[in-house]
Amino acid sequence: MASIFTKIINGEIPSYKIAENENYFAFLDINPLTKGHTLVVPKKEIDYLFDVDDETLGGMMVFAKKIAKALDKATDCIRVGLIVIGTEVPHAHIHLIPFKDEAELNFKREKLKLTNEEFAEITNKIKANM
Repeated sequence: MASIFTKIINGEIPSYKIAENENYFAFLDINPLTKGHTLVVPKKEIDYLFDVDDETLGGMMVFAKKIAKALDKATDCIRVGLIVIGTEVPHAHIHLIPFKDEAELNFKREKLKLTNEEFAEITNKIKANM
């Protein structure tokens, strides 16, 4: 059965898409820690990030770097953190999280509640900086 991320990639579930190419897809996390919190996934559905072949993993990092540079410009952050947890969805993914303080990277803290308009605004800001 397809993961929720595969359904997002295939357009079966709406998302705030940041970027895609033939191998990767980036979209806003709908339960973000900070504004701009983005998920980067390979289009090939593999559960565990470290089971992804080396070429795909390397390409994913280069793709994520472009997104992170746009997040740097589009958000008021000091850095963009990269976190891999990978237990919530059985599809390899990385979190790119713009932050001002390391405490914002704690997944146990309350997530932001953004409106559709706020999601659309940050999506457009990120895309404008790519």
